[in-house]
Amino acid sequence: MRLTVFWQRMADHFGDAYADSFARDYVMSELGGRTVHQALADGWDAKDVWRGVCAAVDVPADKR
Repeated sequence: MRLTVFWQRMADHFGDAYADSFARDYVMSELGGRTVHQALADGWDAKDVWRGVCAAVDVPADKR
């Protein structure tokens, strides 16, 4: 998954204003105790990060 697709999915789910805030502040066990930004900076694949977000906040199946 390209980062542009990842960020579009984040914006679609959380809204443009909240997506970056969530990605910066919300620490998820699904990402090994990292935020989205930390996981991506640590080299996690965007698809794996998206899966972690989906699991953490229960994204509906049609948006996964």
